[in-house]
Amino acid sequence: MARLRTVDRTLDGPWEMIVTGPGACAGPGDLDTLSGFVPAPVPGTAAGALRAAGRWSDREPTPLHGSDIWYRTSLAGRGREILRFEGLATLCEVWLDGRLLLTSRSMFLAHEVAVDLDGSHILALAFRSLAQDLARPHKRGRWRPQLATPGSLRHARTTLLGFMPGWCPGVDAVGPYRPITRRGEGGRPTGIDLRASVEDGTGILSVGLSLPEAGGPVMVRCDGRTARLAETAPGRFEGRLALPGVALWWPHSHGEPRLHAVAVEAGGETFDLGRVGFRTITQVRPFAEGLSLAVNGVPVFCRGACWTPPDLVGLPGDRDAYAPLLELAAEAGMNMLRVGGTMLYEAQAFHDLCDELGILVWQDLMLANFDYPVDDPAFRAALETEVAQLLDRLQSSPSLCVVGGGSEVEQQAAMLGFPESVWRAGAVEAMLREGVAARRPDLVVVPNSPSGGDLPFSTNAGVTHYYGVGAYGRPFEDARRAEVRFASECLAFANVPEPVSLREAGLTDPRDPAWGLSVPRDRGADWDFEGVRDHYVGALYGVDPERLRRDDPERYLMLGRAAVAEVMEATFAEWRRAGSLTAGGLVWLHRDLAPGAGWGVVDAAGRPKSAWYALKRAFRPVQAVLSDEGLNGLHAHLRNETAAAIDATLALTFTTAAGKVAAKAERALSLAPREAVTLSSAALLGRFFDATASYRFGPAAHALAHLRLARADGTLLAEAFHHQAGRDATPREIGLSAALVEDRDGVVLRVATAQHALGVHVVLDGEGRPSDNWFHLAPGGERHLALTGTGGRPSGMVRAVNGSGAVRF
Repeated sequence: MARLRTVDRTLDGPWEMIVTGPGACAGPGDLDTLSGFVPAPVPGTAAGALRAAGRWSDREPTPLHGSDIWYRTSLAGRGREILRFEGLATLCEVWLDGRLLLTSRSMFLAHEVAVDLDGSHILALAFRSLAQDLARPHKRGRWRPQLATPGSLRHARTTLLGFMPGWCPGVDAVGPYRPITRRGEGGRPTGIDLRASVEDGTGILSVGLSLPEAGGPVMVRCDGRTARLAETAPGRFEGRLALPGVALWWPHSHGEPRLHAVAVEAGGETFDLGRVGFRTITQVRPFAEGLSLAVNGVPVFCRGACWTPPDLVGLPGDRDAYAPLLELAAEAGMNMLRVGGTMLYEAQAFHDLCDELGILVWQDLMLANFDYPVDDPAFRAALETEVAQLLDRLQSSPSLCVVGGGSEVEQQAAMLGFPESVWRAGAVEAMLREGVAARRPDLVVVPNSPSGGDLPFSTNAGVTHYYGVGAYGRPFEDARRAEVRFASECLAFANVPEPVSLREAGLTDPRDPAWGLSVPRDRGADWDFEGVRDHYVGALYGVDPERLRRDDPERYLMLGRAAVAEVMEATFAEWRRAGSLTAGGLVWLHRDLAPGAGWGVVDAAGRPKSAWYALKRAFRPVQAVLSDEGLNGLHAHLRNETAAAIDATLALTFTTAAGKVAAKAERALSLAPREAVTLSSAALLGRFFDATASYRFGPAAHALAHLRLARADGTLLAEAFHHQAGRDATPREIGLSAALVEDRDGVVLRVATAQHALGVHVVLDGEGRPSDNWFHLAPGGERHLALTGTGGRPSGMVRAVNGSGAVRF
């Protein structure tokens, strides 16, 4: 059931914590003889408390699962109260004055217990050794995954974070990482069922709740309109409120994410039920043909990333922790984030912010790779409760759109050679569909990620984890050849952070052995994701990455940053062109789990990397891309995902290596709302021009094609580049310039070039970032870049990958 947004009192202590040997204290009474307690914020983790006390290091995480960890605080009050524990990681006993109240074996379940208070009491939490529990005999699964160890984790309901060597630091999640609250019994609604739907354009709000002490009529209010709830049973009230013309909720790439407050009034009191959004989510095509979503009847290309927690150590769940990262996601044009099965369920604030920002959420169950014992009654019952609590908690969240049965469970078994009868996760899928039908029938269910084809990881069906371009070193053309329908993971690289973050982490030299420790790799593989990035550095720029790393490490890192930006943009340009079969792509990952060259497009300090800027361009709701169609020339694909028509000018310019114009076309056009248009280079030029140098009637007449879509006032909407002669990154004089100038937006950085500038990037002397980075400039082109977070008049330098030096400003 949905929850009241009335804030219960938080049991924030003060709490204290101590680490003991496993089983050293049978009960809280044994704690009185111990010393060494440290202050412990709740919600929080043991690692977070120890870090704050100077007894734990991010660089060398102290193992905690091998110990027992005790928390305690005083609790004062009189009468019956309800204590609620939102999340206890992982094997926890709850004691009140030496009496055991609760035992929990899952960090993914919330618990409520009623207590009778009479003065001052001691509340204690004992987090028992998970390592000791995992070491006891367990029934083995049919397969052992490479991802995580030990195999007995298949029986534990805990995050796999910290158990995945090769790509995640060994940080142990222990403690009351979600809030502990208290409230008086009675006097407010319980059993709340709150559903928002859309029927023939009318918003329908259905409400059910129990309020035995109503003392009069019970009214529901939303969008300035009210309805009376009928008493369908003693103390049970139900009804619905029709809202014709209510503003719908949209992902921010397609409209405004409108939310509407809901309140219930009874007996002179008002109860806040939070906010709802009215929207529909439907599948455009059968799942077997590939996941494809429509919001409010409009097909949406879903783009974004796979989410990671804001801080692996403290596991915070408050708005302040989530907001900077989610705002970066929205700024980059991401309209979907996937919380994968290797992570953990995020707190309510995460979903509230996604509702507000218009970011769709794909939520997996916390199941990944293992052969889980769903045939065990106790495990199955706990998982069913987990599903029910998740859907109840998010019952009124419009951003939640997809729920999945986990990550790579089917893939793991299939890749080990098991037949479909073994790898098909039918039991979990059936459980999930049953829970969704009962609690959130508006959601789309995905059996597992990936799943849907002849093999779970087939690229041309269902959803796939696409690493053809990426880990498998395939050429750019594979993004089309693979016929990807929906990539719920894709494009994993060891993305290099900006210099300021590398300096802070003490990782400035890629030749240092410490550098390699931050580079992710799949367990058991003889390659890592830096090698994947280096492959594309060599393919794009014709250099030897290993020699460059040895002889010029600074340039090696520069080309690494530039290469992943190129690959990101090129892949999504293919997937977003008109005629593409692809309906979505989610990059692995949004943020690094630790400092260094991790998978994240945002680094561990929260700073965007080159890949983030590339995605910001690739994800624009008004987009222009070029595709090489061989003998059919270049095709310009224009897309307007917004609800407003756009009058614009389209220019396609072909230039030589020296910057001389070989051919040019310009056209005024209007893009209707939600419209996609494709124009060939021949149609734009009105004559034959070998735009792809396919006819071989002599040397190519051009080296670069530049497509520019701008408003009538010259404001750039989108642009694209096609490098006919490849990307020549040889440093040379290109006439690059940079200066701070005043324009209508205030002080901006004007960057210009005489010749084509490849991978233009701004490096600020202090904090802050430009509005765009790692972009190309056409011959004679210029850009005005806003600089944010600089704290004053900024300074720095601008460089280009093919430029002979840096330009100071």
